[in-house]
Amino acid sequence: MFDKILIANRGEIACRVAATCKRLGIASVAVYSDADANAKHVAACDEAVHIGGSAAADSYLRIERIIEAARATGAQAIHPGYGFLSENEDFAHACEAAGIAFIGPPVDAIAAMGSKAAAKALMHAAAVPLVPGYHGDDQDPARLHREADAIGYPVLLKASAGGGGKGMRVVERSEDFPAALASCQREAASSFGNDRVLIEKYLTRPRHVEVQVFGDTHGNTVYLFDRDCSVQRRHQKVLEEAPAPGLHEDVRQAMGEAAVAAARAVNYVGAGTVEFIMTGEAFYFMEMNTRLQVEHPVTEMVTGLDLVEWQLRVAAGEPLPLKQEELRVQGHAIEARLYAENPARGFLPSTGTLKHLRLPEGVEFAIGAPVRVDSGVREGDAITPFYDPMIAKLIVHGADRAEALGRMLRALRACEVVGLHTNAAFLQRIVACAPFAIADLDTGLIERNHDALFAPQQTPRATLALACAALLAGER
Repeated sequence: MFDKILIANRGEIACRVAATCKRLGIASVAVYSDADANAKHVAACDEAVHIGGSAAADSYLRIERIIEAARATGAQAIHPGYGFLSENEDFAHACEAAGIAFIGPPVDAIAAMGSKAAAKALMHAAAVPLVPGYHGDDQDPARLHREADAIGYPVLLKASAGGGGKGMRVVERSEDFPAALASCQREAASSFGNDRVLIEKYLTRPRHVEVQVFGDTHGNTVYLFDRDCSVQRRHQKVLEEAPAPGLHEDVRQAMGEAAVAAARAVNYVGAGTVEFIMTGEAFYFMEMNTRLQVEHPVTEMVTGLDLVEWQLRVAAGEPLPLKQEELRVQGHAIEARLYAENPARGFLPSTGTLKHLRLPEGVEFAIGAPVRVDSGVREGDAITPFYDPMIAKLIVHGADRAEALGRMLRALRACEVVGLHTNAAFLQRIVACAPFAIADLDTGLIERNHDALFAPQQTPRATLALACAALLAGER
């Protein structure tokens, strides 16, 4: 096992990795930008190194500065967290060249799954189910139009190098295809530097179900069961839960085995997530995320396992701690992402100081607690425009889904934030709405229930009182 690692990230994921390091007796090194000089993740680590300006391009995306920080502090490995450089081939290469272990998959696996078109070709060869579509090299607009016509409308145009909901267009009719293709290619080129697209049959009312996989350097690969991430807005996840509700056990097992086949097809090592799109009982490969997911806590809660610890052990050359037949699911877990954003204004990020912050009573980063809170900010901290405006992830566990739902509602109602807008009330309305309560889940749930979920709400008297108190304290 490593003696010291550097965490090349910030916010809650940096705090999350630091918590496991502390439990295992591993020294941790934080990196920070100008804006994060007094951030929570800096205090959570044993050492901290300044790496540049507030913008991510000037700090958390500077490969050479992060490598220098690791060398200067004697870190033996680097944990990339999620986002930033976590799926960057050049960064993994740089770690290897510097003789520093990259706590993630091999470079070849990142490269193989980094292109949607190449990944789908690999999955086809590995007999992993694919949505009917075109993933070919011929990108002539006329050829693409013919392929879309042959697949049948509606179709989904996707940037081959895309992610995060960018470079995607739904095309309902053949006559709309040329304009949609041009628009998709422009966005793909500006966002990813690559205008290549692929075409897939657009599935109506699909579910987004993903499988957590783990591989080691000893030839072992397992799946740690599934998560439902169907509740999304603009292709961004809002609520996640494990296990995915309502799946027949044979389908659940087949999906897990398909995920393992996908991982083995690229000789995968470490933590990864294979995302599937489902319609009815049929499931199709969507993509593989070659990193730890934001929503990994729900898997930890139902398995009782520390996935960051598994990452560290695998990166240090150890075999996986458990075999597939030893893995079990217990109960149900739900995660809600509490953001500083205004749902009433198109989820516009809200910046400012957290003048008052009270999160539900729970144990921070605790895998076995009924209520868990993963947060990278504290009262008095600023939510800046430079980074993702997450305040916290609220994770609850129950003996069954009904108990978990009740705990999540109570946790959300206990949130108190003064100083900026949040999505807390919006999250409450989703958890309480009938479709979510009965697990009638698909990626269009929010849009389909728009009027109910975005209904204007009166500000609670308690929140008004807190706001007044915060203002008075500021005047003093």
